[in-house]
Amino acid sequence: MHRLLAAQSGWGKSWYAQALLESNLPEYPVGVVLDHKDEYRGLVEAGIANWFIAGPNEAGWSPGRWVELLERNPTVVIARYRLDAEEWRETVGTIIEAARAVGQSAGGGFVAIDEAHFIAPQRGAVPSAVKGLATTGRGERMSSLWITQRLSELEETVIAQVGERLLGGFTSDADLSKIRSVVEYPAKLHNPMLNATPQLPDELSVNPGGYTPLRRFEEDGQTIGSEWAYSNERGEMERRDTRDIEMKTMHHGPEGRPIVDP
Repeated sequence: MHRLLAAQSGWGKSWYAQALLESNLPEYPVGVVLDHKDEYRGLVEAGIANWFIAGPNEAGWSPGRWVELLERNPTVVIARYRLDAEEWRETVGTIIEAARAVGQSAGGGFVAIDEAHFIAPQRGAVPSAVKGLATTGRGERMSSLWITQRLSELEETVIAQVGERLLGGFTSDADLSKIRSVVEYPAKLHNPMLNATPQLPDELSVNPGGYTPLRRFEEDGQTIGSEWAYSNERGEMERRDTRDIEMKTMHHGPEGRPIVDP
């Protein structure tokens, strides 16, 4: 199964992603987390995954060399190190090619792509292995989690192929417009700046027949939880609150300091 996890910055996206990874990585014979900002080290500290970097030296590795690494470390968080967007994208393409090969031999695998709009951009070249993961991965028994804060910049092929969506809050007109094209309920649900939305399906309402958009919850200036809309290709929908989720691993994605007025 392929799942999309998308929300604007500050919505608790990477925290929710780590909770999903904590629950799912142990279930797969091969698991790779492609960590754009080195946020998922808590999975390593908890013994769920090993840790590795992809830097200037590793950028030149062949798929075969990554296969060797994944065979020795079947569940691994790979952090970007001193690579620009293009170098990271090409390296990720090679790693995904290797993960698909190892996954086929092992009986399946799971790949999580953090900041996926850099790896599969709407404009620009997308490595063939990345597109292949999205389009033919199911037949290879490969699952994937595509994590992004810029839905409008993510490649259309990826968006079209995901069978499950977890979408949080957005205030960008471009991102909200993209949501309108992929969901069957009022996209205004995802705009936290609104006081009310059009009437929502009961499954997505705080109260049946409600009008409340998705909410983010704060305590002492820090996000302590947020609401998300889950939907899938079977037409199922659900409003989810991450305050109900307990995570055993520590997340290493600190929020920026607040800007104070003079």
